[in-house]
Amino acid sequence: MAPTKVLAGARVVLPTGTVDDGRVIVEGTRIAGGGSPGPEPAGGPGEAPTGAETVDLSGHWVVPGFVDLHNHGGGGASFAGGTAEDVLKGVRTHRAHGTTTVVASAVTGDLDFLARHAGMLAELAQQGDIAGIHFEGPFISPCRKGAHDEELLRDPDPAEVRKLLDAAHGQARMMTLATELPGGLDSVRLLTEHGVIAAVGHTDATYEQTLQAIDAGARVATHLFNAMPPLGHRSPGPITALLEDERVTVELINDGTHLHPAALQLAFHHAGAARVAFITDAMDAAGFGDGRYMLGPLEVEVADGVARLVEGGSIAGSTLTLDRAFKRAVTVDRLPVEDVVRAISANPARLLGLDDRIGSLEPGKDADLVVLDAAFDLVGVMRQGEWVVDPELG
Repeated sequence: MAPTKVLAGARVVLPTGTVDDGRVIVEGTRIAGGGSPGPEPAGGPGEAPTGAETVDLSGHWVVPGFVDLHNHGGGGASFAGGTAEDVLKGVRTHRAHGTTTVVASAVTGDLDFLARHAGMLAELAQQGDIAGIHFEGPFISPCRKGAHDEELLRDPDPAEVRKLLDAAHGQARMMTLATELPGGLDSVRLLTEHGVIAAVGHTDATYEQTLQAIDAGARVATHLFNAMPPLGHRSPGPITALLEDERVTVELINDGTHLHPAALQLAFHHAGAARVAFITDAMDAAGFGDGRYMLGPLEVEVADGVARLVEGGSIAGSTLTLDRAFKRAVTVDRLPVEDVVRAISANPARLLGLDDRIGSLEPGKDADLVVLDAAFDLVGVMRQGEWVVDPELG
């Protein structure tokens, strides 16, 4: 059995706040204790046993492992259409950037293909390699299709929604819908009944239609601001409805391309840190490089880290990794570190129903954590007690 590890001297971000010169004690795959290094009773919950391996992280931050609700791939590999090996390659890429828990997102495709692909992804979820499946499309609006093939779009028929849920063998976690389309509200109710998150996105809904979707059970805004009508003073649209309702968590892609910093600040101001989830919406090029890729059946050109469709030029996902989103949030957007941790770890863990295991540094939870240096660059990643990126090796 691996020796107990004591990560000492860092600024540790706990649910109760940041502890300076703190520590995290890891036994096996779990967090055994941590917090302040001050004196404790013998045998107390934060006391490290004799012979523990101590890692000096003075001058660094230790935060919970990142949780990505919305991710299409990385490392040159696709979650949306690749093989099981492709998916694992993408997972490894994002783990090396701090994402210790990832949901694999599909894109619009033929319904039978999506069902077959969901079966393969479900096996990986059952093995613990991914945290489940997110269906983004085909039940979205042609008016706000973004990087989705319009010929394959369809109205959200509850029977077809159920077909995808069945194909996912209980591993479906979220589905993005244009809830204003025929069958949209009934599909939201079906998803809610099956414990699957109904997300409003790629939508042309009005303010009033979005309120109906929330009342029917929708609980997430898919990449807020993107692929939906802009906020207007006479036609407030879905953005206003999604921001003002305390039942809704809003996804944000904080890469400096999808959102102006003022839009991100607007979302944090109105939703609050408890209702924001940072996502990547990453495609194959994340952690890999510029070039030509496929996103589902559509060709994508990545130049200077920005992914756009070859035909039409629409933004086609991102090349973002969550360590970059974290650093940008703190250094550019000037958000408190504790708020960023909520948005990148605790909130998505809660949405997935996994907050009893991940999302915060608490005794009994999985030892999933990220080590950042003083400039908020990633230097270490631990998943279930094992170093993915060892901070002592550089």
